[in-house]
Amino acid sequence: MEPRRENVQPCLIECAAEAARVASGVKPDQLDAPSRCADWDVRTLVNHWVLYGAHGLEHRARRVQLPDELTGRDFTADPGWADDFAARLDRAVAAWAEPAAWEGEVDLGFAAQPAPEVAALLLLELALHGWDVAAATGQEFRVSADAGRLLLAVVTANAEVYRQYEGFAAATELPDGADEFARALALSGRDPR
Repeated sequence: MEPRRENVQPCLIECAAEAARVASGVKPDQLDAPSRCADWDVRTLVNHWVLYGAHGLEHRARRVQLPDELTGRDFTADPGWADDFAARLDRAVAAWAEPAAWEGEVDLGFAAQPAPEVAALLLLELALHGWDVAAATGQEFRVSADAGRLLLAVVTANAEVYRQYEGFAAATELPDGADEFARALALSGRDPR
């Protein structure tokens, strides 16, 4: 499945809403708990998710580099971080609602890629780390069958490159009949069981 505005944009809208829902369910006393992401605690994971899943999503649509002051920021230090994250996700979704956001290429700093491919990679960031946060805090990250299919296609297309840079662990095994989102999680090195 090739990333196109028609199939990525609805999934961005869906996963942004789900990310906001999961963020609102993170309790302050869970932030120092371990996550399933290597040596990251939930706070580190959430800060990464907020930075790239929301700020990065908006900045890429607008073709603006992330300011340096955001990269070291502890977003969770603000008690209203989840509300701020939800508002930033709304801004990001609005930025990708502009037809111009889907045209041309996006400069990633190390390479330029077609805008729909970048949007699909950002969707991956939002959904996979959304699942990570949900799993670490006793929640579920739910996606539709359409989003699951797209996420599986994007993981499949990028898994080996991500593994080279230690962005994904080795794939995990799943029972037959697992849905596409579970298969995407497993292929990215996560264990959705």
